[in-house]
Amino acid sequence: MLRLVHQTIDGALRGERAPAGPAPLPHLDQPRGAFVTLHLEGELRGCVGFIQPTRELYQTIVEAALNAAFHDPRFLPVSEEEAPGLEVEISVLSLPQPILPEQVVVGRHGLVVARGLYRGLLLPQVAVEQEWDATTFLEQTCLKAGLPTDAWKRGATLQGFTAEVFGER
Repeated sequence: MLRLVHQTIDGALRGERAPAGPAPLPHLDQPRGAFVTLHLEGELRGCVGFIQPTRELYQTIVEAALNAAFHDPRFLPVSEEEAPGLEVEISVLSLPQPILPEQVVVGRHGLVVARGLYRGLLLPQVAVEQEWDATTFLEQTCLKAGLPTDAWKRGATLQGFTAEVFGER
């Protein structure tokens, strides 16, 4: 899957279409949500994904790779010069389930906070990387959603998920 991300990005930079399949391994044809995170020289360079399993994992990874490299609104598109230095991390997600704040375990759970049209998601590894406790993780997920930090206490819905995380870092 890591090689697939690099091949997808390199191919797009050469003007080639994204790989269409078939999935090279049987487990890659199962519908799964996933995120692709790109780092360059130790810094975040893009992170995009899909929480709901709407397509087979192979296609989810291809689409997330293209979006992380070329359509993350926080960054300019990845250049040909940057591509060889990209470090890839993939997070394959479980289905999100309702979770109570006291059930959140830092490093195990990712979070989705939503209220009305506002929605924010943070992957499980973010809280560990930032050295947050569970309360700070809840607050930061609310901020990511564009909500007040205490929205998780005041009616916002809270869902947790786990992730199989692997990469080159």
